[in-house]
Amino acid sequence: MEWRHSGSPRPKKFRVQKSAGNFSLRFFWDQDGILHIDYLPKGQTINAEYYSSLLVQLKDILKEKRHGKVTKGFLFLNDNALAQRALVTQKKLAYLCFHFLDHPPYSPDLAPSDCHLFPGLKKQLKGRHFSTYAEFVAAAETWLEGQHSDFFF
Repeated sequence: MEWRHSGSPRPKKFRVQKSAGNFSLRFFWDQDGILHIDYLPKGQTINAEYYSSLLVQLKDILKEKRHGKVTKGFLFLNDNALAQRALVTQKKLAYLCFHFLDHPPYSPDLAPSDCHLFPGLKKQLKGRHFSTYAEFVAAAETWLEGQHSDFFF
């Protein structure tokens, strides 16, 4: 309801542009830079099977990008998301020779993506409107590629 005189015109309402929607990303990175970015398809949810398939892709990417640097295995830091703590995921980590580091809950110093990577990305994307998923992907990748190597260290 609004207060106005009977002869006064209705207030103008602004049209809001439709957004392309929410996007979900998973970053896999190390001290040398981004290893892999996974863009979750629209309508897809992250479950243990999906995350386990990402781990297999990551193992192949690590062999390709970090060839010769790894001799005994990988130390892998996950947060405490359900898909990442599931038994299926834990078995896949063991099978792929990823040595899992426990992540204490509410520990900001052990969540480098949340405390270091995402704030800069959010700041860069804040206030921008993306009409398509491809525009969002391009903006995120441009920002990540523009970071110096010491940013990831």
